[in-house]
Amino acid sequence: MGTDPDLVRGTLNTILLETISPGPMYGYQICKAVNAKTDGYFELREGSLYPALHKLEREGFLKSFWESTESGRRRKYYQITDAGATALARKRREWGQFAAAVDRVLGNIAPAGDATPQVATAW
Repeated sequence: MGTDPDLVRGTLNTILLETISPGPMYGYQICKAVNAKTDGYFELREGSLYPALHKLEREGFLKSFWESTESGRRRKYYQITDAGATALARKRREWGQFAAAVDRVLGNIAPAGDATPQVATAW
């Protein structure tokens, strides 16, 4: 059984803003970082990554720029804006409140390390 796609969709923007917040990143790099940070729990796919990045850019939370690699290949980098950092801080607070409320309802469940990881491939 996989992760509920609604749970994944509801957190994608926050995960992207958090991942990009330390500094500019390009798409493949973002996918790898999310995979690494979640120990493979989330498998971020291009089909949902780029629409989400473009939406965050339209909302003013990210800005993008192109750079050439040493081999001459161009990569589009995404960088968090001040508005994005503000939104991320708000999302962090909201997530803390949400997670605490859900935990109060569900009670003390086994830590994630005790569960068999399941890959969320809804995105």
